Amino acid sequence: MPAPERIPPRGVTAADPGAAELLARGELTVRGRIRDASNAALFCTVAQDGREATCVYKPVAGERPLWDFPDGTLAAREVAAHEVSEATGWGLVPPTVLRDGPYGEGMCQLWIEVSPEPELLALVDGEEPEPGWKAIGFAEVGEGRTALLVHADDERLRRLAVLDAVINNADRKGGHLLPTADGRLYGIDHGVTFNAEDKLRTLLWGWAGEPLTAEAVGVLERLRDALDRDLGERLATLITTAELDATRARVAALLASGLHPEPGGDWPAIPWPPV
Repeated sequence: MPAPERIPPRGVTAADPGAAELLARGELTVRGRIRDASNAALFCTVAQDGREATCVYKPVAGERPLWDFPDGTLAAREVAAHEVSEATGWGLVPPTVLRDGPYGEGMCQLWIEVSPEPELLALVDGEEPEPGWKAIGFAEVGEGRTALLVHADDERLRRLAVLDAVINNADRKGGHLLPTADGRLYGIDHGVTFNAEDKLRTLLWGWAGEPLTAEAVGVLERLRDALDRDLGERLATLITTAELDATRARVAALLASGLHPEPGGDWPAIPWPPV
């Protein structure tokens, strides 16, 4: 299948209240394959009633088996991540639905057009980050040299770090961060989330051990309540009972500590490759 041709979205953005309906009900047409994805990821258009948008379709049939996640569950986990994102009110995950498509059931997510902006991640010399940056750790850069890997001290990233802690994201890489022209930041690729065991692996460790913001605490309190009501009911159709219980426990632990989590030591803290 050819590489995807760039097709501009037509009047549908992530903030559009009708985006999810279009993704779920529209006619899905495959335009190409995203070749650098670890699982089958197809670049598509979706159209309904004169509206059209570009999207990514990941069929369950194209998921690569993993030793620590049940087969055929990654698409549902992507949808669950969107559900939690929407419940936070932060809108950090693009509209995402589970639907049938040309290659069977799969995840369908609105395509996000990235806008160039100042770097969110960087490698720098020295032992400490400059103002406006948070340290992640040291990385090999060749010829026996190391450099400090840093991320921006950006409120959008900090919100995403909280979301990742809630959904237990095992793969938050730099390439999964999508800044847009309107100043928003989206995170994508949430197939390895919601495991009942602690598997948080991320580049966003810059706030580890620091107090959560008052905004984050308020969001977590709302999530705690929603997980016992409508949000919990929706997630119960996408993840297992044990995984839902673990999600509730992570929210409770974050509220009890009032702190951003720190690496646990039993699982690699940073995904590889990091970008």
